[in-house]
This record gives sequence, C-alpha cells and structure tokens, in this order.
Amino acid sequence: MVRFLVRPAPLAALGCLLLAALMAAHPAASLSASLRGIAVWWDVLFPALFPFFVMAELMLGFGVVHFFGTLLDPLMRPVFRLPGIAGFVVTMGLISGYPVGARLTSRLREQGQISRTEGERLVAFVTTSDPIFLIGAVSVGFFHQAALAPLLAAAHYGGALIIGLIFRQYRRREPVTRAAAKDGARLLPAALTAMHEARTADGRPFGRLLQDAIGSALRLNIVVGGLVVFFSVVMELLTRANVLDLLIGVLQSFLHAAGLPPQMSAAFANGLFEVTLGAKAAGEPDATLLHRAAAAAWVLSWAGLSVHAQIASVIGATDIRYPPFLAARAAHGIISFALVYLLWGVLGP
Repeated sequence: MVRFLVRPAPLAALGCLLLAALMAAHPAASLSASLRGIAVWWDVLFPALFPFFVMAELMLGFGVVHFFGTLLDPLMRPVFRLPGIAGFVVTMGLISGYPVGARLTSRLREQGQISRTEGERLVAFVTTSDPIFLIGAVSVGFFHQAALAPLLAAAHYGGALIIGLIFRQYRRREPVTRAAAKDGARLLPAALTAMHEARTADGRPFGRLLQDAIGSALRLNIVVGGLVVFFSVVMELLTRANVLDLLIGVLQSFLHAAGLPPQMSAAFANGLFEVTLGAKAAGEPDATLLHRAAAAAWVLSWAGLSVHAQIASVIGATDIRYPPFLAARAAHGIISFALVYLLWGVLGP
C-alpha cells in the first residue's frame, strides 16, 4: 500500500484532482490566468518560434543540416562525442532558444541521424534562452542594466558549454554515429555530397515540403501554447492557495542558512515553475545586484517546469528520455549561479 502511494501515476492523479478543485473554487482567477497565458503565447511566443520551426523543417528537407553536419564533424566529435550534424542543432538552439534545440534533436533522432544516447547528450545542453530574451527582456527590461548582459550571457551559455563537456562522459563507451571525414581538403565536397544525398532521399517537391513544414510548426506551437496557458493557471492557483508563499518561506530559511539573501526566494520560487516570472522577480531591487544576477542566471538555466513540459512533449515522440535532461537542467542552474560570482569581478557592471 505504501509503495502504491508513492508511485508517480497516483501522485499525478492526486495533483490533477487538487488543481481541479482549486479551479472550481477560483473560476474567475483561472479564466484570467488563461487569458494572460494566451496573450503571452500569441503576442510573443508564436511569432518568435513559428519562423524557426518552419525554417528548421525546411533545412532538414533540403539537406542543409547534413551539409553543416559534415563540416562540423571534426569539431563536434572529439569535443562533445557527437556527430557533426549536432553542431547545427547547437547553433540553432543558441540563436532561437528553447524549445527549438530539442525539436531539432528529436527530428534527427526520428530520422536515425543520431542515437538515443547522442540525443540525450545533445538536448542536455542545447536548451538555452535566446539572446533576445536574455538581453532585451531580462537585462534591460527587468534589471534596467544593459551592462549586465555580458555577465548573464557568459554564465548562461558558458554553463551550457560546461554541461556539454560533462555529458561527453555520459555513456561514453557507446560509439559516435557515423565516421568523421578524415581528409580536410575533401571536407567541403563531402559536405555538398551529404546535402545532395539528403535532399534526394527526402524527395518531396518544394510545395509539399513547405506545406509539411508549416503544418509541423503549427502543431508544435499549439502544444507550446497549451503548456504556457496551463502553467499560467497553475501559478495563479498556487498563489491563491498560498502554496507559493509557503514555498517562498521554505526557501528563505534555506537561503539564510546558506548565507544568501532571503529576498532571493521569490525569484527561485517563481523560476522553479516559469522562467519569465522568475527572471522578473530576480529583477526586483530587494537584494544587491550581484545576488539578483546570480538568481537570474539560475532561472534562465533551470528554465522552469513550463519549459521542461515543452521539452518533454517534444522528445516524447522519440525514445530520448527525460531524466538526463532533468539532471542537466539542475546542474546547469547550479553552474550558471556559481559562474556569476566567479565572473563578477571581470564582467560585472
């Protein structure tokens, strides 16, 4: 009986029942939170993510990913124990932010371009904030400190690089997919050949390829939007039920024992669930800028359970497992948090 009670499925069912009860008790607040979530998705996330999703599908169909994969193979293989095709995913993930990197990773896995282990290594460190959000929304919008952007970027993206190097050791005995091109002088012809072969293997005319890319991007965007709305409601209900205040109180005690300002607890509590709310709370002038920047770095790197749910839904169509990703997010948050303190004397405003 005890073992049954601690199984994930009954706990999830109990959580759903509690949320349903809270929604029944606070219908107006739930509706308001849903509308806010829809507004964020429609006004910000949909136009920001949709073009990247479409272009990613088109570049896969045209073989552009395979072209850059062959060129980057001599770098990605020895450094991260990943095939070169992962280098394109890293670049797109850094430019466009979560969950584009995870989407590309799952597509490569579906096509058999990477193994399950390589997919788990890759998604562990390509899940990052996009530079526009880090600079525009967090540094300028929430902190009103444009000079803070280099520090946050170094801590966040540097932490992601460290995670990639750490995950190089993950299941290291498994071989890396495909052999690297050994002759540097023939690297470009090999890349062009790989692109041509990938395009030939795909075979879809441009019109069909564009239609499929738009359909795939729309379906994924709807999933992302649904998760944003759901977690917007969850955060509102947790606030109404004083659960968030209880969590903040627990975190205050923990931070005080660790010698850190208890005022950072709001950023950690909100950031645990949602990255934007956590980053906004970190920008509040309740503690010194150094501590608030460290909290923001943790929030950006942990990414919030809302992003976790997005990533889980994206990789759920493949055999890529969620626990390695969860471990990577936890480690990334800690590393980025520590990097802010280490780099403050060099990059601090």
